[in-house]
Amino acid sequence: MSLERRRRIRAQARRAAGAWLILPTLALTLAACGSSSSPGKATDPATLVPASAPVFAGAEVRPGEPLRSSARAAAQALTHQADPYVQLLGALQTPGSPKLDYTRDVRPWLGRDAGVFLGTLRGKSGAGVGDLLTLLERALAGEASSAPEFPFSTGGVDGALLLDTTDSSKAQAFLDSQAARAGARATAYRGVPYKATGQGIAFGLVKHVAVIGSEAALHSVVDTSLGGPALAGGAAYAQLAAARPPGALANLYVNPGEAAGATATRASGSEANLLTVLAGLDGGRALEVSLVPSSNAIALDLDTLASSSGSTSGGLLAAASAGAGALGELPAESWLGIGLGGSGSALGADVRGLRSVLSLLSSSAGSSNAIVSVKGLLDGFLAPLDVLGAETAAARRDYQDWMTSAALFGAGSGLLNIKGGVVIVSANPARSREAVGKLAAALRRSGVGVSATTIAGTDAAVSAHLATLPLPLDIADGRDATGKTKFVIGLGEGSVTAALSATSTLAGGPTLTAAAGALGEGVQPSATVDFPTLLGLLEAAGLTEDPTIAPLVGYMRSLTTLSAGGSRPAGGVERLRVTVGLRQPEPGA
Repeated sequence: MSLERRRRIRAQARRAAGAWLILPTLALTLAACGSSSSPGKATDPATLVPASAPVFAGAEVRPGEPLRSSARAAAQALTHQADPYVQLLGALQTPGSPKLDYTRDVRPWLGRDAGVFLGTLRGKSGAGVGDLLTLLERALAGEASSAPEFPFSTGGVDGALLLDTTDSSKAQAFLDSQAARAGARATAYRGVPYKATGQGIAFGLVKHVAVIGSEAALHSVVDTSLGGPALAGGAAYAQLAAARPPGALANLYVNPGEAAGATATRASGSEANLLTVLAGLDGGRALEVSLVPSSNAIALDLDTLASSSGSTSGGLLAAASAGAGALGELPAESWLGIGLGGSGSALGADVRGLRSVLSLLSSSAGSSNAIVSVKGLLDGFLAPLDVLGAETAAARRDYQDWMTSAALFGAGSGLLNIKGGVVIVSANPARSREAVGKLAAALRRSGVGVSATTIAGTDAAVSAHLATLPLPLDIADGRDATGKTKFVIGLGEGSVTAALSATSTLAGGPTLTAAAGALGEGVQPSATVDFPTLLGLLEAAGLTEDPTIAPLVGYMRSLTTLSAGGSRPAGGVERLRVTVGLRQPEPGA
């Protein structure tokens, strides 16, 4: 594949991948450049962000020890750069700005905290949050140009960067210098002086906080400083903020309701997909993601508000705590396992959540000439799950009423012995056996070729042939080694056999023991992934250049294992903790 094609593939997929990798990396790299001691009293940027903001990210950019050392080590491991923060200064480069030097231009006035908020997810000219993520991703990869396009302007995204200051006069001098190079002119709003360019890029100092962004966003910051409702004062934000884990370096807050309103008339592309993903994660509730770095791992705590009744609130976060038992029943050889919900109705929500998460990658990834693609594999495998999880009376009657728990698994170390599938525990053997035929009929009606087959140890089995999969999907109902009835959708007969005849499972084994240790606080794992094995399979299949996966490969090479598990910490919060281990540099490297 030519270098130009590789660049085009990465550009097509950047927006899709950026939201999940850039935000934590941005926080890590900004913190890595801070001084070793925190400045004095700081102004929390969230106190100046309007309550209506759909997205806000805040970070402690000048942390004390040991947080600073942990952040720096994690950023270096993730980006493979000795000074990972240097390129991030490009995010502060406005039109006409020369390359910035942190020690000379920023450190003399930068305070402890920084933040960025978005008032909309898509601008009038078609620019969107994806453009902001692209800018940050290019900067981290060392690809930033000498004059990057600043994303906040009249035609771009409505939003702003907010930087706490320790020296107002030096901060004002920096803002004035940047404004002069951009051709900005002096003006004022509600008595607060600032400077703005003809393109609507504004520079101002509000309550000792440096603000650089769209003029509309600066106006909203001024309004908030003069008594308007602030994000920090919102009930949902305050409740989630109170539950933040110790050692959190950065936080991302998303209110899907506000985000949906902000893009209702023109959401499309990566912005629309991002909203869908968030709804799939948290069931449409407010969400906060906290980043906790260490020298050998990065932890993400995804928190949302539990329902007042204490029942499952929907979304993949709610499914996490229910999936631990299902994960433990998977074959011991599994290098990938994801436990899903604890009931048939919850499984439907989980399937839709998985679809929405995958959509952020697959729908923006562009095309590929490969016979087998990651998008095709995912679409093919999820086709029967879409039928099982449909929000219809027929699906509830035919499938979901007999389901108790489910889990996805991947096993095998090479293409010749790869296995994978979904395993659903049945509470009614007769009905799950009948469901094999009913699912086969539903797939035929959708155009999928389905034929009868025989698999040893099963009571009913069919084989579905999807054009995007290299092997048939075998759908079977049978009993496992303990006598439990399980409904299995597997990639080939070997996957069904592995799920039903496994004599040893993940429960109590070294994989889940290590995962529980990585998660800490007594959290039981509901998901685990071994990245070296996954990457080896992708390379063997020639899929590392696939447009869906290519932007993630460099980051994946930095990772060892992923562990995830759900819990309900105090304060009415539902939490999914995700911990990824970081590869340590070779001695002398």
